[in-house]
Amino acid sequence: MICSMLNIKYPIIQAGMAGGPTTPELVAEVSEAGALGTLGAGYMTPQQIETALRDIQQLTQSSIAVNLFLPQTYDIHKDAILGMQQYLNTYRVKLGITEVNNIPDMENLFEEQLATVIEAGVKIVSFTFEAPTKRLIEELHASEIIVIATATSVEEAIQLEANGVDLIVAQGAEAGGHRGTFLNVENESMIGTMALVPQMVDAVSCPVVAAGGIMDGRGMAAALALGAKAVQLGTAFLTVKESGAPNIHKQTILSSRDTDTKITKVFSGKSARGFKNTMMIDLENRISGNPPPYPLQHILTSDIRKEAAKQGNKELMSMWAGQASGLAKVGSAGDLVENLVGQCEDALQRISWI
Repeated sequence: MICSMLNIKYPIIQAGMAGGPTTPELVAEVSEAGALGTLGAGYMTPQQIETALRDIQQLTQSSIAVNLFLPQTYDIHKDAILGMQQYLNTYRVKLGITEVNNIPDMENLFEEQLATVIEAGVKIVSFTFEAPTKRLIEELHASEIIVIATATSVEEAIQLEANGVDLIVAQGAEAGGHRGTFLNVENESMIGTMALVPQMVDAVSCPVVAAGGIMDGRGMAAALALGAKAVQLGTAFLTVKESGAPNIHKQTILSSRDTDTKITKVFSGKSARGFKNTMMIDLENRISGNPPPYPLQHILTSDIRKEAAKQGNKELMSMWAGQASGLAKVGSAGDLVENLVGQCEDALQRISWI
């Protein structure tokens, strides 16, 4: 059913990882292989989205999706921001970049981003960080757009279904990158994928997509056995040749162990799972309470993280990854999709005696 809905061959979705990994080549290769490629457009300007979608459409005519971040509400505390800038300048000095001592300009591009996606003819849009409103979903449905949203608890899934979403991504605690929690944010929903998926499947009638800790066909088979109709993978696609992730990020994933990641707020102001490094631990030790909220902290640290990536300094950059990163492989995105399907079939055959 889900393959027919999304017009794909296999029930596999490549996560819409913002910040550069989801190049047009990656999205197109995934979709050409029969899965659903997703452009992570959360940090892109409308012009960048338009260019990327044009490039993707030149590479494939298969279904693709675009992932956007729903706007966040936040309070600006000038003293806290300026204090953070002062401390972040110690990293800027280490990297040899200009110190910053002001409050950054904030611009909400969501409406323009979404308008660009709709105008480009994209028929699948996914959201995270909040629940898309009933009105927004109705507007997208009027344009024959399928709506996907992320939940980290059964309560969130029930709300998403009530609002009218078509698919719900069940994001387990193992997942890399930002948490999609939007209810009870202060009491993080840190439910593992294996516990979350079957409970969510029982609670809602729309299809559930399992995400978090799935890296190969064994994880895919397990998710399907739990009642998920599809799987979404992020970390597994970071190390393929079409990925736009910095080489140092890829190398860190390929040499990682199961204990190398943790959840932190210090890079962006929002909980996210990534590799432990000097900047993460240092900021966590020095900040009393929480850092400035997302997206403020994300903007405050972005110049440092981008420059560190350029210099190959893995101690001063955010490197998102899930708990099963040690299973990552090198190859093409097409190979990864093909291997997922083959391994899943093998795994299901091994338990066919049931």
